[in-house]
Amino acid sequence: MAEPTTTNPAGPGRSRRLLWINLAAIGGLILITVVALLAMTGANTSAAPASQDPATAEVVRPDSHVLGEPGRGNAVLVEFLDFECEACGAAYPFVESLRERYDGEVTFVTRYFPIEAHQNAMNAAIAAEAAARQSAFVEMYRMLFETQAQWGEQSESKAPLFRQFAQGLGLDLAQYDRDVADPTTEERVRADQAEGTALGVQGTPTFFLNGERLELVSADDLTDAIDAALAEG
Repeated sequence: MAEPTTTNPAGPGRSRRLLWINLAAIGGLILITVVALLAMTGANTSAAPASQDPATAEVVRPDSHVLGEPGRGNAVLVEFLDFECEACGAAYPFVESLRERYDGEVTFVTRYFPIEAHQNAMNAAIAAEAAARQSAFVEMYRMLFETQAQWGEQSESKAPLFRQFAQGLGLDLAQYDRDVADPTTEERVRADQAEGTALGVQGTPTFFLNGERLELVSADDLTDAIDAALAEG
């Protein structure tokens, strides 16, 4: 997860990570466990300079990645995430449970926000974007989160491992290599970073619902917001 600027080891960043991990561990009780998403301030976002004009920033772009098929209901949930962020990894099964619960109703959108302090966050995002160019974004998204314990929080480049993931997913490796090396792939990731910063994203995961950034205290806050948005439709 993003490293907090405070030197207090029990600061909000650590608390958020531990609460997300507890949330993921509880399994069937996931929807009633406290979700620590409110402590988003103080994250290191120096990799994402605010080069995007806030006045033109949009929560969803035409090229934003949708998990699965768009929902029919009036609810679009957007997550700015870092694949190396432990909080994002712990939140992953919660998001998957929401996708199952609201299948066909809610549109789930993912946007990149790799944190500079995470040595392989950008590599992972580039791997996901390269996979997206072969229509395999969701598959790589899942692979990166489900293997995060293998490669996260390590200083050496895990790009070769991500290439192995691409091979395991059956991607055309020649095309994958070209796309990873293509400067426009990283530019695509950094465009999300810059826009997230312009939108007020300070840490990961950060969620928006129908264009509004959510300040969440509990999982019920998120499901209640989604239900309200669907009811308005």
